Amino acid sequence: MQTAVNLWPLLGVAVIAAGFLLRANPVLVVVAACGVTGAAAAMPFMHVLESLGTAFIKTRNLPLVLLLPLAAVGLLERFGLKEHAMASIAKIRSATSGRLLIVYLFLREISAAAGLTSLGGQPSMVRPLVAPLAEGAAEARIGTLSDALRYRIRAMAAATDNVGLFFGEDIFVAFGAIVLMQTILRAEGIEVDPMRMALWGIPTAVCAFVIHSWNLCRLDAAIRREGEGK
Repeated sequence: MQTAVNLWPLLGVAVIAAGFLLRANPVLVVVAACGVTGAAAAMPFMHVLESLGTAFIKTRNLPLVLLLPLAAVGLLERFGLKEHAMASIAKIRSATSGRLLIVYLFLREISAAAGLTSLGGQPSMVRPLVAPLAEGAAEARIGTLSDALRYRIRAMAAATDNVGLFFGEDIFVAFGAIVLMQTILRAEGIEVDPMRMALWGIPTAVCAFVIHSWNLCRLDAAIRREGEGK
């Protein structure tokens, strides 16, 4: 016998999306989303507050885990990590920004597919190391970069990390999304093997690698054009 599913609590997702689009304070967005979700689910106000408090207690140690690596990265930057990275990559004649980022994309996908999702990330890897390396490779070829090209290289470095992580972790059989999908399908009476779900992520990951590599080749072409225009 089928029962009607209440979809109104999903309004909380819309609140989060709208909050990020409007660039509102993340804390206010999350609290507002919790309030809307609780109201849509007909939860008592005190129950909503209790749920928020319980979630906060469970994750209160998380900021410490996040802040310690950032502090280490900050110290490394303070003592010249970025400058050393740019000088080192400038010594490799065959290195280009696109080729460097393609190698990072491959490594990011492989490591994420093995469940090592923490080997990377915007604050711990892209900003202090990957983006400076890509900028250094471009400067070694054409000299000083324009602001527009410099920001484009940084954006592509960040996008490379996102693409590698997003499509690589889909191959990992113990990835949370795969477990969640299996749990939901099992609740609906559909048995699915997690291994097969993970294997079906491989073609998508390969396509993402090829498409993003093509974008990185276009980045190299843009760098060459700017160098020829000087």
